[in-house]
Formats: sequence, structure tokens, C-alpha cells
Amino acid sequence: MPVQPGHEGVSMNTIGNVDRGASNIVISTVLLTKPGIITSVAFTGFAGMVLAAKDFPSVYLTVEALLSLLLSAAGAAILNNVLDRRIDVLMSRLSKRVDALTVIGEKTAVAIAFVFIAISLFISFYYLNVVNAALTIAAILSYAILYTLYLKRSSPYGTILGGLPGALPVLIGYAAVNPALGVDAVILFIFMMLWQPPHFWALAQKYKIDYKKAGIPVMPVAMGTKYTNVMILLYSVSLFPLTLSLWFLGYCSDYFAVFAVVSGLYFEYVMIKSALNNTGYGKAFGASILYMLVIMASLVLDVGFNSPNAIVGG
Repeated sequence: MPVQPGHEGVSMNTIGNVDRGASNIVISTVLLTKPGIITSVAFTGFAGMVLAAKDFPSVYLTVEALLSLLLSAAGAAILNNVLDRRIDVLMSRLSKRVDALTVIGEKTAVAIAFVFIAISLFISFYYLNVVNAALTIAAILSYAILYTLYLKRSSPYGTILGGLPGALPVLIGYAAVNPALGVDAVILFIFMMLWQPPHFWALAQKYKIDYKKAGIPVMPVAMGTKYTNVMILLYSVSLFPLTLSLWFLGYCSDYFAVFAVVSGLYFEYVMIKSALNNTGYGKAFGASILYMLVIMASLVLDVGFNSPNAIVGG
């Protein structure tokens, strides 16, 4: 892949100067799977499993479901890197992924992605259930095709529907335990759908120049900073009552409500401060991740340890 103008920090993109040692191939493959993202995907999927089981699911079911989810997410992420290769090379913050794809090679990367996806769907169809498999396919296609090839490139509002592949893991995890999706599953799914736009818009504000250089019409580029900040505030505020609905409807206890309130207030404070001051978007992005993780961890611990089957001391 030739180096295009605007890509900085490329160390391995020169033909004949690519380190294809075994260790570098493994590291590059891991980079292409977007490990931070797929880890959060697995965590939200596990939260969905606990919510469905009203307990901690069995070790065997957990391993099967999370292995399938991780492999499908990793495969979709690799395909995303291949499909976005001409865009990513223009964004300096993605130089490591560009280098990683150069090490692996596009054809090999696609082959690895399809192997991961095939194994994932085999586990899903034969060890889990059809609903879980259908939702997994929907997540893969919505990310690799709908978002990557269309929504991301066509509209500043693409992020809203583009949150679908990031929200589906909670349903995928839930369906691994209970294919009949309940109201609690829908609430958690909506939470993830509403959480992702302000999370991404904060990142887009921080890297506005990168996106503009790559020709991606993210909201700060297409609609301006002030409009984006208004949208960040509207979506952020909507999350607070939504999390508390899990407590209000009896799916979680008072302990969860306390963590939801405390983490929610901190999240709202950081996002509002960032939007009003038009600065600190990196901190806002980090706060959004922390908020989501606290909500999911609180749900897992609250539901799991308040189960009738939970082991209590004393």
C-alpha cells in the first residue's frame, strides 16, 4: 500500500521494509481486531447474559457465548480495517492500524476475518440458539457493511443508527441465555444506542481535523462544533433516567441505583462542562467509557449477587 499524503508516523509502509516476523504478525493481528473495543463488546454481552439469567450464568455457557461474541467482533473489526484502509491512511491517529494491515496483507486479513466469523457462527448455531446467531449476523453486517460502507461516509447522523452494532452485543448475550428478549434487554439495548453518539461525537470533536482530512462527514465537520455540542448534551442527559428505569421497574436493586446516580452525575458534569467550554473532549470521551463500564459492572454485580442462588456469607 503506497503512503498517501497526510499520513504521519508510518514506519512499516514502505515496500520491502515490512517486518513480517511471527511476533509482529501476531501483534498486528491483535491490533486489527481493535482489542479495546471487542473487550467492551464482551463485557456488555456478559452484562446481557447476567440480566437474562438473573444470576451468573454457568461457566460453560459463558465461555461459549463470549468466545462467539469476541470472534465475531474481531472478524468484523478486521473487515472494517480493510474496507477503511484508504480513509485510515489519511488519519494520523490510526497509523498503527495502517501499519498492522501492511504487515498482515489485505487478503490474509480478510481470510482471518472470515475464519473468526465462521467459528463464531458455528458456536452460535450449534451450541447456543438461532436468535443468538441471527443477532450476531446482524451485528457483523451492520458494522462491516451498513456503518462502514454507507452510514459513516454519507451522513453526519450516521453515528446514530451506526450505534446498532455496538448495542447489539447486550442482546446477543441476553439471547444466549434467554432467546425471548425481555423489557430489561430492550432497556439495556436502548441505553447502548443512546450512549454511543455522544461518546463518538466527543472523539470526533477532538479529532475533527483528522476526519475532515479523510473526507468523513462526522457531525463536527458537517454541522459545526456548536451544533455537535448541543447534540452531545441532549443524548447525554437522556441516559440518566434510562439507567434508573432498570431500578424503577425492579430489575435492579437500590445498590445499582446509587451507582447509577453517582456515575451518571459525574458523566453529566464532564459532558456538560466540555460542551459549554468547547474543550476537554478527550476527558469527555474517557468519562463516557468509564460511565458505561460502571453501569455494566454495577448491573452485573447487583443482579448476580442478589440472585436467590448467590452465595452469601455470615
